[in-house]
Amino acid sequence: MIDWTDAFDNSSYVPGSAELPALWARRASEYRAALAAKGLEEQGLPYGPHERQAFDLFHPGGTPEGLVVFVHGGYWQQMDRSDFSHLAEGARARGWAVALPGYRLAPDARIAEITADIAAGIAAAARRVAGPIRLAGHSAGGHLVSRMACVEGPLSQDVAARLVAILSISGIHDLRPLLMSKMNEVLHLTEAEARAESPALLTPRSDLALRFQVGAAERPELLRQTRAIAEAWSLKGGDVADAYLPGEDHFSIIEALADPASDLVAALLG
Repeated sequence: MIDWTDAFDNSSYVPGSAELPALWARRASEYRAALAAKGLEEQGLPYGPHERQAFDLFHPGGTPEGLVVFVHGGYWQQMDRSDFSHLAEGARARGWAVALPGYRLAPDARIAEITADIAAGIAAAARRVAGPIRLAGHSAGGHLVSRMACVEGPLSQDVAARLVAILSISGIHDLRPLLMSKMNEVLHLTEAEARAESPALLTPRSDLALRFQVGAAERPELLRQTRAIAEAWSLKGGDVADAYLPGEDHFSIIEALADPASDLVAALLG
């Protein structure tokens, strides 16, 4: 029998992972301070009434090439946008405005409601920044940006028309195994919701660049999740490319988003 709780347990298999949240938060705080000194950041822009329904926006030096939105992970129940500000630098340094939305967390919100939060956050950021929109997300954030790329997605028609690409990093794309994990004590997923919110079971838009990357050193289930959506969406006519990055684990893989010269940023920006 598969232990589905263990299958999604990234932290126990990455030495030093317990220290990472504090490290990320420090780097993010230093990054925000540096951009604030240049007048290139805005914090806490609301898109809804809840305190977590807000986004931070980081500006390039000149007119933006367009908008990049990064959605953080934490299995829909942990972390905050403010922990990942520094990951905006790769795209920002290449001329893009970068928004980091927060969202309500489980158990206070169901995954379907979190999906709606992200759509609303993207729409609010899009009203402030003109041009094409590219989305990136990590772990649960990878799930959320993949949902935006579905024909059955929650984006409004005008925002969806501007979306050109998504990059899901170590994403969860089939939620059904979570029904059999301890995580569901917090998520409260039903079978119907797990199916409705699983991008791998839905139809992708055929007019987008659909990119999926995962660390080759990640848990086998994370590798399977990436293969599953890449295969399913390719068969449904999606413009799909998947990559399995040697030596990268579930946490190290996102560090490259801070580097404008990295392959990960190149995959995001096309």
